[in-house]
Amino acid sequence: MTTVLVDYSAGNLHSAEKAFQRMAREVDAGEVIVTSDPDIVRRADRIVLPGDGAFPACRAALFDLSGLFEAIEDRVITGGRPFMGICIGMQMLASQGLEYGETPGFDWIAGTVAPIRPADPALKVPHMGWNDLVIDHPHPVLDGISTGDHAYFVHSFQFQVDHKSERLAHADYAGDITAVVGRDNLVGTQFHPEKSQTTGLRIIANFMGWRP
Repeated sequence: MTTVLVDYSAGNLHSAEKAFQRMAREVDAGEVIVTSDPDIVRRADRIVLPGDGAFPACRAALFDLSGLFEAIEDRVITGGRPFMGICIGMQMLASQGLEYGETPGFDWIAGTVAPIRPADPALKVPHMGWNDLVIDHPHPVLDGISTGDHAYFVHSFQFQVDHKSERLAHADYAGDITAVVGRDNLVGTQFHPEKSQTTGLRIIANFMGWRP
């Protein structure tokens, strides 16, 4: 079994790699590989797409690597392999992003990535730091995670899903902020599970053992 963390120079892969390797050992989930090689991606049993920065820059960096997105799409959408997007990697699942104009997303989960506008003007953007999760819908990747568990967020835009059934969890930041999305073999976290201590490690372990 192989889990691939996609390297497209748009994320801090070191901490994610260590967290996924640790949980792979704990649940006997096989090898964790960091790669930008489309051939390796096409053989992966699970695919993780991290991302830090601006939506359009991350998308451009991914699509600039010849054949990489096509390999991800072939393995995930055609092949049905489990997929996890993290932060911007999750946002790119959307139909479009509105950061610096309109940028198309993968359109794998319908919705728009729009600016966070808290109802309380005293709350700062970006939404940064620890916040409580509110579980909206049960999901195998959220097994053992309860409303009130903490996760670590750093973002100025949020995923507004078109279908509420595909928002699995949210956080309250003077208004609902999407925290986890998912459908079929797809799941994404707005927060960084690799930086979210016990909660994040449990989510990673659940993903490594998930059989959609």
